[in-house]
Amino acid sequence: MKDWWQATFPQGRQSLIITDAQGYPVQIAYGEKGTGKPLILLHGMGSWSYNWRYSVDPLSKYFRVICFDAKGFGFSEKPCYRREHDGHQVIELERIIQELCDEPAVVVAESLGGLVALALAEERPDLIARLIVVNVPIFAERLPHWAMSVLAHTPIELLQAIDSLRLPYLVAPIVREIMAIERRRVLFDPSILSSEDVYWITYPFVEMPGTLVKVAEDLQLAAKEIENLQANQPNMLSRIQSKLTDIECPTLILWGDKDSWFPASHGEKLHQCIAHSKFQILSDCYHDASTGSAQVINAAIVEFLQETNF
Repeated sequence: MKDWWQATFPQGRQSLIITDAQGYPVQIAYGEKGTGKPLILLHGMGSWSYNWRYSVDPLSKYFRVICFDAKGFGFSEKPCYRREHDGHQVIELERIIQELCDEPAVVVAESLGGLVALALAEERPDLIARLIVVNVPIFAERLPHWAMSVLAHTPIELLQAIDSLRLPYLVAPIVREIMAIERRRVLFDPSILSSEDVYWITYPFVEMPGTLVKVAEDLQLAAKEIENLQANQPNMLSRIQSKLTDIECPTLILWGDKDSWFPASHGEKLHQCIAHSKFQILSDCYHDASTGSAQVINAAIVEFLQETNF
């Protein structure tokens, strides 16, 4: 099977070193295609750049498209010697944009990536020219999936042992089958998920030790944030929500009408909070919009950027 990075990007998979939120150097995997103004595609929890496989080529006809794997995800480095702090993704996104872009970028971000992008738009508006978020958990009240809850409540030491023993690799067919079932549940048309898709979606979990632990660490941070939100304790979600009115860049909010994880009413509420925003419903779309509604999303992005003179 041909390497996805090589098949998708002219220079294949590239890497850059940034300083992470705790001051350590970390290697980030990325690919880019096209020329012109920079457009960054940011994935959500538990996925990686492959989730944007249907958007890279169409959008690269208009922009310099950059896909990267967040620290701990996909092909990026998975530091196993330290625990993460809430908000680390925002600092790391800031540093990736600074390294790869010499002008403000368009940021297109799905699910958890959208939450990170909203926070950065509040804190560093100079880095983001246009913002597009898809099915973002800005008003989440719980972790939306049973597997997320399991990982969020599993001791990290146990997951480290599972990773070190390469158990996901040893039971790869089972891992792929379970993940295929779950990914098809967040697609309106489950049949579009091919066996090649399943291979690449699960690849980091099966082939790259540390993936399971890093995903679990971020899920545990997310669970703690939601717990603090409900207990009226200081939390990142409340901080982001309280500053939504500060976002001044033109913003497009896309939302699946059948997203069972985060309802479309959350998108409407977000739209009301951001002055220069446009809200668009994606018909017959579940949570995995970048896969299930790629053509509609690509067209909406191009139209929105043309409307806002980008």
